Amino acid sequence: MTVLYGLDDVPAEWPASAVSIGKFDGVHAGHRAIIGELKTLARREGLAAVVVTFDRHPLALLNPERCPTELISVQQKLDLLAETGLDATLLLTFDTALSSLPPEDFVRDILVNTLHARHVSVGRDFRFGARGAGDVELLTALGRQYGFDVRPIDDVMPQGERRVSSTWIRELLAEGDVRSATRLLGHAPTVRGEVVHGAARGRELGFPTANLSRLSEGLIPADGVYAGWLTDDGQRYPAAISIGNNPTFDGVAQKQVEAYVLDQEIDLYDHVVEVSFVEHIRGMVAFTGIEPLIRQMQDDVVKTRAILHRPLD
Repeated sequence: MTVLYGLDDVPAEWPASAVSIGKFDGVHAGHRAIIGELKTLARREGLAAVVVTFDRHPLALLNPERCPTELISVQQKLDLLAETGLDATLLLTFDTALSSLPPEDFVRDILVNTLHARHVSVGRDFRFGARGAGDVELLTALGRQYGFDVRPIDDVMPQGERRVSSTWIRELLAEGDVRSATRLLGHAPTVRGEVVHGAARGRELGFPTANLSRLSEGLIPADGVYAGWLTDDGQRYPAAISIGNNPTFDGVAQKQVEAYVLDQEIDLYDHVVEVSFVEHIRGMVAFTGIEPLIRQMQDDVVKTRAILHRPLD
């Protein structure tokens, strides 16, 4: 997938395209339905399949107090979009100039003059242009004017539930329900970050952990212990993952992500790794001493192994 960083990065000879526009936070099942329709149209008519997205949530500029925490970083979003088989993603900087662009100018400058859109696929609640003044009805009218058709995509509603949305996924992660979040995302919730030196308490207890930097990318689930995977340079390892402040000990920073790789000890310091969450095992609790903590950690590893179907080496 080609990543185009702004309109000036799009070649003048860019081909006719099938386009979708949106935040694509999480690249969840709803987004993937839109992308699937987009790719079908593109293949059928020999068009480039292109997504237009933004470098931040629009509310980060327009109303920071109401801006939700994003599920994934920009780079994670680009990586996930690449996995869908798109031809290109146009990443726009959501600044004052873009936020002030009238709907008609947005369509003319971006969809028509730059991407040569022939089809545009969007969700039925899609809004665009200054103050969100544009909707699907206006987009359809502008499409007739400029020669592209608009395909509104129905919401994805698993088993008749509420529609799949980034908001719903945030709620599930806040509850630690990573299994349900995975179902809606179409991929496991994942945090990416550099492995840094910690207090070495895990090593002293016989469970050396990879501690992620507090600057990690991705929305961290609720405090607790999880079964999951640690991926380093394409190699995936089963892991028991702890999130929280380790209440058994004093002076531990909040929301620390620590991953204990099962069955082998690897030097991961300064590596950028991904930690993916498969299932919540238990909440974070304070233990009365070291021995009860070690017994619980041993039990966590047993449960992690069973969840991930990993036999004892």
